[in-house]
Amino acid sequence: MPDLPAASPPETVNEYEREPVPEKARLGFKSFIGQYAGEHTAGTELMIGPLFVASGVAAFDLLVGLLLGNLLAVLSWTFLTAPIATRSRLTLYFQLEKICGRKLVTLYNLANGVMFCFLAGSMITVSATAVGVWFHFPMPGLNDLYPNSVGWVVAVLAVGIMVAVVAAYGYNFVARIANYAAPWMTIVFIAFGVVGLREFLVATNTTINSAGDLWNLCQTAIWKGGAPLPGQVKFTFWHVTFFAWFCNMAMHIGMSDLSVFRYARKPWYGLATASGMYLGHYLAWIAASILYALQIHRNPGNTAVLPGPLADGAAGVAGLICVTIAGWTTANPTIYRAGLAFQAIFPQSSR
Repeated sequence: MPDLPAASPPETVNEYEREPVPEKARLGFKSFIGQYAGEHTAGTELMIGPLFVASGVAAFDLLVGLLLGNLLAVLSWTFLTAPIATRSRLTLYFQLEKICGRKLVTLYNLANGVMFCFLAGSMITVSATAVGVWFHFPMPGLNDLYPNSVGWVVAVLAVGIMVAVVAAYGYNFVARIANYAAPWMTIVFIAFGVVGLREFLVATNTTINSAGDLWNLCQTAIWKGGAPLPGQVKFTFWHVTFFAWFCNMAMHIGMSDLSVFRYARKPWYGLATASGMYLGHYLAWIAASILYALQIHRNPGNTAVLPGPLADGAAGVAGLICVTIAGWTTANPTIYRAGLAFQAIFPQSSR
């Protein structure tokens, strides 16, 4: 009987955690457009958008403040993060280890990894709110510190396992998943805004004949300004601007996205972050705030912020699928960053 060839070992994923990314592994502009659009057009936008309504923001302050704040974020990625990343092509964690020494940087890596796990966890729970609408299990409210049902725990665990599996396959796989999901999710978020506006027209018995009529609706019914909801801080133009700029400070000014842009062929690929900032942190935040303003207009006592029910009321099954996938595609690169941070602590272990 002839000898059978030895089974080849499973192919390992090389993420170049402790060496520069080689030419063969570098990615084109399109990969970063999809990754950032997928990461920042997320289920968490249905949590953040309502924040502006709850904070009593005015229409001009929101629309123009987000425009400016997101521009500053894109410029931070383009002129700070991406040039450094494409020059060294190393992760932030390995660069800090070379500068500060292994012992000093271990604490930073641990804190960074834990922070990204918490961020990913928040995104995973957003996806779980959509699962809750399908399976009708109780979901935690804003004042709950702990899970309030077994179904909620199971849903979060299931989504979390999916996220961990995708992130373990490496950055190329994360970017591919985001490229598939981002265009469809953007369309659904646009639908959220359109449906919300239509329902506002019906609820307020308003007819739109000009841009002035639409602006008047925005000022008087959607983003009215005035006092915030009880327990919330009043937001002005500058609150909105700096919120939009600094909500991802860890990634751009904090240089965490050196781990992402080390794969970029050119430093100007930092402009790809505009896909996430203006589709997610502009369009999606505005659409989500419209849905929440409509909820309060219909029932002033209903101040609950649950992405699943909000999406279900606006777009039905498509909305629920969008929230599930959006939270997932956002958590994927976040868990990937956490893996790099922990791998820097244990360099001999696989990420």
